[in-house]
Amino acid sequence: MRVVQELSLARDLDTIMKIVREAARSLTGADGATFILRDGEQCYYADEDAIAPLWKGRRFPMTACISGWAMLNRQPAIIEDIYVDPRIPHEAYRPTFVKSLAMVPVRALDPIGAIGNYWARQHAPSAEEVRLLQALADTTAVAMENVRVYTELEQRVRKRTAELETANGDLESFSYSVSHDLRAPVRAIAGFTGLLREDHRDSLDKEAQRKLGVIENEAIRLGSLIDELLEFSRLGRRALEPVELDMEKLAEQAFQRQLQEQHRANVELRLGSALPPAIGDPTLIEQVWANLLSNAVKFSSKKERPVVEIAASSAGGEHVYSVRDNGAGFDPNYEAKLFAVFQRLHHDHEFPGTGVGLALVDRILKRHGGRIWADGKPGEGATFYFALPTEPKP
Repeated sequence: MRVVQELSLARDLDTIMKIVREAARSLTGADGATFILRDGEQCYYADEDAIAPLWKGRRFPMTACISGWAMLNRQPAIIEDIYVDPRIPHEAYRPTFVKSLAMVPVRALDPIGAIGNYWARQHAPSAEEVRLLQALADTTAVAMENVRVYTELEQRVRKRTAELETANGDLESFSYSVSHDLRAPVRAIAGFTGLLREDHRDSLDKEAQRKLGVIENEAIRLGSLIDELLEFSRLGRRALEPVELDMEKLAEQAFQRQLQEQHRANVELRLGSALPPAIGDPTLIEQVWANLLSNAVKFSSKKERPVVEIAASSAGGEHVYSVRDNGAGFDPNYEAKLFAVFQRLHHDHEFPGTGVGLALVDRILKRHGGRIWADGKPGEGATFYFALPTEPKP
């Protein structure tokens, strides 16, 4: 059982050979043990543990050694007297101490090696000794397959890591290009549009002034799109710094900021039962509240008495928080589009926006092991729910 446990933990062939050569000898009280690997049409004596040197490091044709016979015939070879058995190359054995042996294949169906036991005195290996040796060989076959799979997985991980590092480098370059190369012409468009209005105000009629205003507003909107797209791309690379969060405080602060930024003072906030604390990155979870409450305040702006309700519950190993408004709502058939980048369910002239905010919220929550969903009806408001695990994501 100890040998089985050790082999199950082995992660390379050298470790397997060390375990097997020692176990093969001690389990049967043999004077020597060898570990042989099949190398094409040759037997490679890869390792040994014996009272005197045997054949470590040497190769023999499969048809010229007893280990090859055991592999080719897929069965043990049990030899009490090596000098009377025609399968033994006697000249190879004369310099050694070997008088008797037992050889078993590693993997019965398609042998990949063999394990041999040797005795310095004439000895008839018992059925129990052969059974033990074969059990060791079977366990060794499993261990060798595990090492192969483990090695392949390591290689895939290294390859994938290198690909991700390259992709991240490309993304960094893209972000730098967006930040510097795209912002400059956007600023130039906005700036020269303003100069055109100021310097040529008297020569521009109302229609020209209106068109300049459209250009300015679109330049500002494009700048906002660039900023939010950069924020979205950077989020996946930002390391999380989870702590316990006062969700009630975060929600109230985010709500007050939205009232100030949108110049709204008539929105009523209804806070339900105390919001349970959550584990998360404070900056990112604050962004979740900011984006959801910004939408709630914005989409309820056309109501005579706009109301935003915040509530929470806990069940199934997660805290569920909700933000409800009595505003424009949305068609529930299009809920899936809400969390895709640049997908909007309302025209810009109705409610301004970039279509990135909810996609950003979705990515933040997924990185925390959480989720988001929504329901609503046109003209009857919307409710956005998001869940975070009660235990931090490992």
